[in-house]
Amino acid sequence: MATPYFETIKRSYTDVEIENGINTEQFLEATEGVVKLFDLLGSSAFSVVQNDMNGNITKIRDRLLKDPATNATLQSLTAAEAPEKKRVATEGLLWLSRIENAEEELAVSFTKAYEATLKKYHSFVVRPVFALAMKACPYRKDFYVKIGVLNDAALELMKNWLAALENIINIINAVFKENPAYIKGM
Repeated sequence: MATPYFETIKRSYTDVEIENGINTEQFLEATEGVVKLFDLLGSSAFSVVQNDMNGNITKIRDRLLKDPATNATLQSLTAAEAPEKKRVATEGLLWLSRIENAEEELAVSFTKAYEATLKKYHSFVVRPVFALAMKACPYRKDFYVKIGVLNDAALELMKNWLAALENIINIINAVFKENPAYIKGM
C-alpha cells in the first residue's frame, strides 16, 4: 500500500504554529508541499501553476530572510511591509491565499476556484494555459490513489491537513480584511 502523501511532506499545515501569528517559515514549508502535490497529478500542464506558486513562495521567503525577527509571522511581515510602495511579499501571500477547496471533481473545483480568484488577473495569453492545466486534473478517486488516500486513516489525515489549510487561509483573509491598505492596488 502506498504511503499517504501527507506523511511524506516536510511540514503539514497541521504543524504550522498559529497561536502567536502564522509562523512564516513553517507556512512556506507546508506550502512547498502543495507545490509538490501537483507532481502527483501526472501532467506537465501543472508546471505553470507550480512555477507561479514557487515564485510567490520566493517573494515571501526573500522578505523573511532580510529580517527574520520582524517577519517571523505572516501578520508581522505584512504589517512591516505595509508602508512600502512595493509590497512584494504581501502580494505573494495574497496569491497563495487564494487556494480553494471543494468536494466536486478536481477539474470542476479547480476551474471554479481559478475563475473566482485568479482569472481576472491573467491575460488572454495565460488563461488558456491554466485552462489546459484544469483539464489535466485526474478524477478525485484516481487522485486519492495517487496520494495514497486508500483507507480511513489516510482520509482523516487528508481532512485534517485541509482543515488546517482552510483555517490558515481564513486567518490570512481576516488580516487582509482588517487591514485593506495591505493589499490596496493588488
